Amino acid sequence: MKCAPFDYVRAGSVEEVVKVLGEADGDGKILAGGQSLVPVLALRMARPSVLVDVNRIPGLARIRPVDGAVEVGALTRHSRLVEQTHHPLLAEAARWIGHTAIRSRGTTGGSIAHADPSAELPVVAAGVDATVTIAGPSGERTVAAEELFLGALLTSLDDGDMIVRVRFPLPTRWGFAEFARRHGDFALVTAVVAEIAGSLRITLGGVAAVPQRARAAEQIVADGGSAKDAARATADEIDPTADLHGSAPFRRAIAGEMVRRALAQVGIE
Repeated sequence: MKCAPFDYVRAGSVEEVVKVLGEADGDGKILAGGQSLVPVLALRMARPSVLVDVNRIPGLARIRPVDGAVEVGALTRHSRLVEQTHHPLLAEAARWIGHTAIRSRGTTGGSIAHADPSAELPVVAAGVDATVTIAGPSGERTVAAEELFLGALLTSLDDGDMIVRVRFPLPTRWGFAEFARRHGDFALVTAVVAEIAGSLRITLGGVAAVPQRARAAEQIVADGGSAKDAARATADEIDPTADLHGSAPFRRAIAGEMVRRALAQVGIE
């Protein structure tokens, strides 16, 4: 199929993006990497009246360390996340995103805004307690990643909003484990372990509509328990839905194993 007709605007600034989206009255979409948006347009599952191309806006593809964190511009491609050395956890997670062609075009802001429950960057953002800076009609505001994600493909972004950067705190220890049918496929389960401000956070992707903290497993680890105990607690705590990729018991078992593997990477056996 072909896309439905739309107007095209190549924005030169964030302010112009916000203005055009506001004038579209909820019927506009931002075009960055297009890895999620273009297939949806081609299937006519979305029919925006205007697309706002943000690729020429300067200053939105920067990666820089800031006060114990790494600030990533919304237009930063996944391939650059793989190459950067400031945030090793981000680099590892980005290696698992799709294939080379997807990583060369997909963007950090686009992945966070799309909020796919199986995507790597949203679970990392929730796992390290990242904050998202959003430009809107009233100026910029900052939202915690865990508050941004409301459901599968659903965020708290308003129609006139645009993500401009994401600040990822740098963990002192981290682990990352993912299970997919084939390399490049969407993850069935992702586990992120990150030590932030002295506390170990365990976050799962692919088992719920939004990234989910494995709090029972976190408590077991905090009390000196083993990775195997934390894995069992994870499987008991989550309530994944069955789909064509696997039953709920299958996902529970995989989630426990991914948590065990991620914890092993931080030295917890």
